[in-house]
Amino acid sequence: MALLIEVNRVSYSHPVPGGPPHPALREISFQIKEGEHIAIVGANGSGKTTLARHLNALLVPDSGTIRIMGLDTKERANHMKIHQRIGMVFQSPQEQMIATSIEEDVAFGPENLGLTTQEIQQRVRNSLEQVGMWDQRTRSPSHLSAGQMQRVALAGILAMQPACVIFDESTAMLDPFGREDVLRNIQTLKQTGITVIMITHFMEEASLADRIIGLHQGQLRFDGSPEDLFTDDKLVKSMNLDKPRVLWFAQQLKPWIPSIKHPLTVEQFKKQIEPTTS
Repeated sequence: MALLIEVNRVSYSHPVPGGPPHPALREISFQIKEGEHIAIVGANGSGKTTLARHLNALLVPDSGTIRIMGLDTKERANHMKIHQRIGMVFQSPQEQMIATSIEEDVAFGPENLGLTTQEIQQRVRNSLEQVGMWDQRTRSPSHLSAGQMQRVALAGILAMQPACVIFDESTAMLDPFGREDVLRNIQTLKQTGITVIMITHFMEEASLADRIIGLHQGQLRFDGSPEDLFTDDKLVKSMNLDKPRVLWFAQQLKPWIPSIKHPLTVEQFKKQIEPTTS
């Protein structure tokens, strides 16, 4: 897999009016390759969202460098190309809605690329069909549920044909059905080869990723597999994280089912406890 994002010794402080800057990221380094599914986790104030906004050049480092597809985010001339290829779905998707209909909203990005009308129409249809919103294309975004707004925001990004989609706490305000909807869309993106970066405080969601990047007080504390993180009790506690509930439950059953290992999802748990047929 080709290298998509390279973060090299990045530090950043938020400006504070009338006071000293507040450090948010401290000497962070990692790489992300094309097609990876990454979860970024950490307690409140760990720097998750600040990092996410660096990964598509909404923020730029105070020191260190971030290169996206080889483009340095500190170079303002690179920002438009980076925004086209690295899309972000925010926690409050209504902030991304600017038009009077779903169809017009999704068309906004491709129109700014100077594409032909036929190409724009095809991209809008393809992206809305992918998120299951084509039949509602004439509705006003203001009349949608939170989950539907998330779908439309994602469709607007997909219409730009991105290399990567960042979900910044996108499920935080959704009910369980809405969260499942987002997770299904993430699986679809993965199948098409799009890189997915998910910032989340739900460890059940993080456990679905190929790899987890863990932050604590602005520092990189972990970079590895979900199993390696969640089975390290000392590390999980030091980062003020929770374990996925199914893993915690399985560990309570260990004295009675010694063969049980480290399930991170309900499906993994069921496979371990279901009787085998001869």
